[in-house]
Amino acid sequence: MQNTIAQRIYDFLKQFPPFQFMAEGDLLDICSQASVLYLDKDEVIFNRDQAYNDRFYIVQQGAIKLTRPSKDVIKVVDICDEGDLFGLKVTSTDTYRTTATAKEETILYTLPMEEFSAFAKANKAISNYLIASFASNIKDPYTLQQSGSLLNTYEPERGAHLLGLEQARYSTSIITCSPETSIQEAARLMQQHRIGCLVITTDSIPVGVLTNRELRNAIANNIISSNHVVRDAMITQVVCAVPKITVTQAQLILLKNGISHLIITEDGTASTKVIGVLSKHDIVVAYGNSPAELVKEIKRAKKTKMLRFTWEKATLLLERYLDQNLPISHILNIFSELKDALMQRTMQLSLSKMAHNPPVPFTWLALGSQGREEQLLYTDQDNALIYEDVSPENNEATKNYFLHLANRMNKRLHKIGYDYCPADMMGSNPLYCLSLSEWKIQFSTWIKDPSPESMLLSGIFFDYRMVYGTQELVGELTASIYDQLSTSSVFFRFMAKDALKNPPPVSFFRNFLVESDGAHKDEFDIKNRAMAPLISGARVLSLYHNLRNINHTSERFEKLAELEPQNKELFESCAYAFKALLKFRVKQGLRNDDSGRFIKLADLSKEERLKLKRCFKPLRDLQEVLRVRFQTQNLS
Repeated sequence: MQNTIAQRIYDFLKQFPPFQFMAEGDLLDICSQASVLYLDKDEVIFNRDQAYNDRFYIVQQGAIKLTRPSKDVIKVVDICDEGDLFGLKVTSTDTYRTTATAKEETILYTLPMEEFSAFAKANKAISNYLIASFASNIKDPYTLQQSGSLLNTYEPERGAHLLGLEQARYSTSIITCSPETSIQEAARLMQQHRIGCLVITTDSIPVGVLTNRELRNAIANNIISSNHVVRDAMITQVVCAVPKITVTQAQLILLKNGISHLIITEDGTASTKVIGVLSKHDIVVAYGNSPAELVKEIKRAKKTKMLRFTWEKATLLLERYLDQNLPISHILNIFSELKDALMQRTMQLSLSKMAHNPPVPFTWLALGSQGREEQLLYTDQDNALIYEDVSPENNEATKNYFLHLANRMNKRLHKIGYDYCPADMMGSNPLYCLSLSEWKIQFSTWIKDPSPESMLLSGIFFDYRMVYGTQELVGELTASIYDQLSTSSVFFRFMAKDALKNPPPVSFFRNFLVESDGAHKDEFDIKNRAMAPLISGARVLSLYHNLRNINHTSERFEKLAELEPQNKELFESCAYAFKALLKFRVKQGLRNDDSGRFIKLADLSKEERLKLKRCFKPLRDLQEVLRVRFQTQNLS
């Protein structure tokens, strides 16, 4: 092959992963061994169950259709276009899993498999990409969750210590005592060894924990005397962890339980011997700015402006986590705890300004993305309020109280940085500040008499979660909703039809569908075009299966994959695609200081556009499942 042809192939391949990860000399060398194929439309490159060729393929121009049989039909599992790689052997099987056919007149580059495999084995960035890429025998990368996030493979190589994924270092110098040890002796031990935690054991099995906080409480309650023992002051709910716990896992457990020490046992339960203690201080030393410290700041805040300041610090933490490529699932878990603490403190400050205490128990609900625990950026408020039923003569006064409270709450959230909802779906709206009975009637109306307007509201209100107040009110409302759903199949059909209103985000010709007019003309709406179909599909299928208390879209798909083995691959693909899209949107939002919803495609690199397109793979199949199951074509 002439050098000019090799150089031309090199100039093309270096734009796309995984070739962009190769050294210039290595890529030029393998390009010198490349060949060019010219294909007519419908020409077959290889067939399913055919033995692998000694070369694999890259689309230079045109498109390749990958198909496989599914029951009695031939199913298209992928369309490969410019820069896409296929036909590379990445598993132990010796035959192709799909048939590759030219969808149109196409030009392919072919490269020797053996020589490229040698480069891949020596280059971790290449091998990581290939594990998560579209080879001919894999439908999509999202089912390979054990291989790591699709987006992770495009990031610079980072050590586990940056991600918080390394094993946490804990102290094995354990100071213990028995429950019958006097409190005075326990205090002396802690002072002698300069420690903040005593592990209380019986035959080396943990039965309690005594920290400085418990000692302070003992002093306040006058129980430090010769007559009192550790059992009188210790914490009996011992939170334990396995020896191989990671920094991130430990951080999350400490945050969720509001504790400062984890007890490390042989198997992570309180039934086996203690082998170490991991403190919050250990985590701070290992991982820096702990979310637990932010929770403390939030709880201590006396004014809304302090909450805003602390949340701005949380946003910096979010940026750091994304820069360090922390898995999005960990980020969501941590920020859900932070957001709940923020909402609870905001409500406490709002209540402190009311003339008197609430007349009856109530619950503040987060709706939409916050209800799903997927809100990482500043977005519009979506919330509602439920209060306990009262007698008719007291309802007006009670409602006025809670409207006043909700108004204070919405104003404080606005000061923190959350815009008012343009559609006024907030607790300060009388339509969404209702008694429990009124909420039951409202949901019953939406379910029994579905309409385009009720579908719009259902898309917000069916993703609710309590962030402050009385859990019993939410439980009773949820039970009522599912009772109504059990007798109303037509509602599912309307909800499924609503989930189909946004077509897949790429056209038949594999171009992005962008906004045709308005302020965001020629921009891509990642929220409505890509994420909303997944969110809506997960919602209707979760309601259909009576899934309760599962809020995350990705977790809903993961549970659906367990319930429907025939769709396991698809639902796992959807779960992974959603996490990748959410991470992409958050990064775009932080980069542009906005919600990340509208993306200027011209500002994206070819690599970034490739990432996005690969997240769209399962959407068409998901919508087909909804269309067939709920017979949406028969609805007017």
